[in-house]
Amino acid sequence: MKLARTVAGIEFANPLLLASGTAGYGVELAGVMDLGRVGGIVTKAVSLEPRDGNAPPRVAEFRGGMLNSVGLANPGVEAVRGSDLPRLAAMRLPTRVLVNVVGFGVGEYAEVIARLDDLEVHHGYEINLSCPNTSAGGVEFGADAGQVAAVVSSCRAATGRPLFAKLSPALPDIPRIAAAAQEAGADGITLVNTLPGMLFHGAEPRLGNGFGGVSGPALLATGVLAVKRVRARLPDIAIIGVGGIRSAEDVRQHLRAGADLVAIGTAALADPRLPERVIADLERIDG
Repeated sequence: MKLARTVAGIEFANPLLLASGTAGYGVELAGVMDLGRVGGIVTKAVSLEPRDGNAPPRVAEFRGGMLNSVGLANPGVEAVRGSDLPRLAAMRLPTRVLVNVVGFGVGEYAEVIARLDDLEVHHGYEINLSCPNTSAGGVEFGADAGQVAAVVSSCRAATGRPLFAKLSPALPDIPRIAAAAQEAGADGITLVNTLPGMLFHGAEPRLGNGFGGVSGPALLATGVLAVKRVRARLPDIAIIGVGGIRSAEDVRQHLRAGADLVAIGTAALADPRLPERVIADLERIDG
């Protein structure tokens, strides 16, 4: 298996990315791991306005992985534009960068992209379609093919860079939603976001928000199946496989299912040097 690859017009040195929400804006991991070794970084979410996020505790571990309810906390697009991304650019990494974009109305995604699109440090965008549409009763954008098409088409009009639509594994028909995203102009699909989950400590929820998203090893088989189903429906679209990756063999599971790239998240939070070891294993066996 050749590790270097071109996906959605972007050249990656290897297929391993750091998943959104686990790598900050890149600079937070400087000195903790060699960011130049991974193929790419997907930044923490960027919204139009600053967000404080959900009440603590925001993270809870369990035997199958982790629950999180961070609430898309971020400093907002102007701060990311003025500080976080310039600091990342100053590092002059060979690593490719995708900016994760969130919105709470159809036009917000495109407005964030418009405010970032003249910067040279990043190579494309990941559109988080698991956000609630506040103007439609809080239903996730990704749950409705029409809303997905509206968001993606507005983003497509705002940029010529590659767009990856990130979808929830809880959707009843992921291939249909992925097809709607492709038809609206998405270059790729990221599969999958977290699964909804909840746990208690005594009588109280373990998370301050009550419920959150399940990630980690428990998500591996779910992510691989989603990749397989979307690849069968959309043979030509770029796919980033996410969910439960802790080893080179986990990477291969996603790649065998049809992913072009993979992203490691929760495992890298627990052990920031793990991605480098996974890449070394891929190079030793597959490179």
